[in-house]
Amino acid sequence: MKKVLSISAIAFLLGGCSFAQHHNQTEKPKTGNQSNTIQSTANNGDNGLTLQSQYFNKVQKGKGHNTIENPANILALVNKDNYLPSDYAPKDLVRPNVAFSFGNADVEKAHMRKEAAVALAKMFNDAKKDGIILYAASGYRSYTRQMSVFKDEVDNSGQKQADQAVAIPGSSEHQTGLAMDITCQSEQFLLTDHFGEDKEGKWLMDNAHKYGFILRYPKNKINITHYEYEPWHYRYVGTKAANVMYQHDWTLEEYFEHVKKI
Repeated sequence: MKKVLSISAIAFLLGGCSFAQHHNQTEKPKTGNQSNTIQSTANNGDNGLTLQSQYFNKVQKGKGHNTIENPANILALVNKDNYLPSDYAPKDLVRPNVAFSFGNADVEKAHMRKEAAVALAKMFNDAKKDGIILYAASGYRSYTRQMSVFKDEVDNSGQKQADQAVAIPGSSEHQTGLAMDITCQSEQFLLTDHFGEDKEGKWLMDNAHKYGFILRYPKNKINITHYEYEPWHYRYVGTKAANVMYQHDWTLEEYFEHVKKI
């Protein structure tokens, strides 16, 4: 999902991300007004390094990947090893009260799970107070829609590039309803690597954790996420987990390597 302008960029714009990702977060978190922080549903315990067992993946092992049996988990680890069931669709999808790059069209990708949608609206509104205007580009994406996006990428760029750039159906965070691709006017509302250099992208990198979002696919973590850098792809995990990951510069994969189950 990029803009520079590979054929993948077009697929991005049509379906939003779900492609590879990455970005390095090295700055220490800022101590802002805690009243602006959306509270997480997850109880991460002392220093955020303990986590109740219900927030870990429960999986059924299979050939090539695991199938997540608790897909509604707000901290579900969805990646190339852990797939959502093909028939999973969140039951609490709503349209976030934010501006979308495609206007008011009533389409699938204009939705998120309610908790994430409320947090996204708070983040966009606070960004505006800082002179940062953000636009949502792609949220929820069904398994069926992801199949189309992946097939288009294979047809346009080949299997190898598609595997790096687009999530295989079932392995896309967009199916959780907890992810949102974000863009800005200066990028012509496209999803581009350059977004990470824009003031809008930098604001998100510095502040998204305060609202429970993480940059899911950082630039220096491709060997961990196994996806390309996606400075536009933000995933909701709740503020407690997001702050821990921000403080330690961890991906969601690394978070689960360090957090202790209680």
